[in-house]
Amino acid sequence: MTPPPLTTVLQPLLAAAQGPAAVVAAVRGAERAVLCRGAAGEDSRFETGSLTKTFTALLLAELAARGEVRYGDRADLYLPFRLPGPPLTLLHLATHTSGLPRLPPGLLGRAVRSGWLSNPYAGFFEDDLLASLRRTRLRHRPGSRVLYSNFGGGLLGHVLARAAGGTGSDYPALLAERVTGPLGLTDTDCDPNRRQVTGYWHGRPRPALLMPGLTAAGAVRSSPRDLLRVLTALLDPETAPDPALRTALTEVQRPRLSIPRTGSRLCLVWNLRPRPSGALLHHSGGTRGFTAFAGFLPGSATGLVALTNTAPTPLAPFVQSAYGALRGLDAAPSGRVWTARV
Repeated sequence: MTPPPLTTVLQPLLAAAQGPAAVVAAVRGAERAVLCRGAAGEDSRFETGSLTKTFTALLLAELAARGEVRYGDRADLYLPFRLPGPPLTLLHLATHTSGLPRLPPGLLGRAVRSGWLSNPYAGFFEDDLLASLRRTRLRHRPGSRVLYSNFGGGLLGHVLARAAGGTGSDYPALLAERVTGPLGLTDTDCDPNRRQVTGYWHGRPRPALLMPGLTAAGAVRSSPRDLLRVLTALLDPETAPDPALRTALTEVQRPRLSIPRTGSRLCLVWNLRPRPSGALLHHSGGTRGFTAFAGFLPGSATGLVALTNTAPTPLAPFVQSAYGALRGLDAAPSGRVWTARV
């Protein structure tokens, strides 16, 4: 049976985007399509929120491939102090099994006082991250259960930057050197001052997101063009320019643990759901002004990106629609290339 063209599957997804601007893009073998709406194109920069963590995972795998870190290393091996209690490892941070709470203690109170309605993370810095870590009590023993944590994602990037010989604030530069630069991602970085699409929250424009203390958890901006390049590299790691990055692109896809009672698995940050045709890997992200989704199916050489410039709404219908569209693309490639504006 001939699979439906990418545009046939993507058009309903574009219509489901609630923001004034949206881009949905997909690759399936040699076929590629990008559909745009509003003031956005395939090179427009969107805040990606927690999709940032997939970049952080790739950075972890790249350092591990070079032998600069090991997945089983204690996180505090690269910190200025030792954490009490059982070892909390880099792998724990990359699989949300660290036991750290979702947000650092004290962040919400500071945000309410200084910028809850504008930029809630803006007043939380690198020193605050370390101070919060010192006084944090783990919710569970590391490795014993999954608890999604922006705190853990931010700490992982901080630790990796230190492991590479810098400070925690050097994460953006390290990401550029090891990942985005080699992959040719010219639209992707953590810079809030570069031009980007305006985000909206409850219909009101939002300032650019600032996350100085949790950069590695949610501060990456990227474009549909760049995100498709990442997915293409994940689908064919041998296209990467150096051995360490090729290894990293493979390693982030390897399942590390199973989620009880769901059948799902966790890789390095990426969520994996088994399908008859093979694995489906996906992740989503949201900020006060943006919603983002990325997923791929290695078995059918298929990947999908969905971006819109409004904050996620309850039950995340746009993300759910993107996940459904990706499943609908799981068919043999047809060899077409499309770019369209709606």
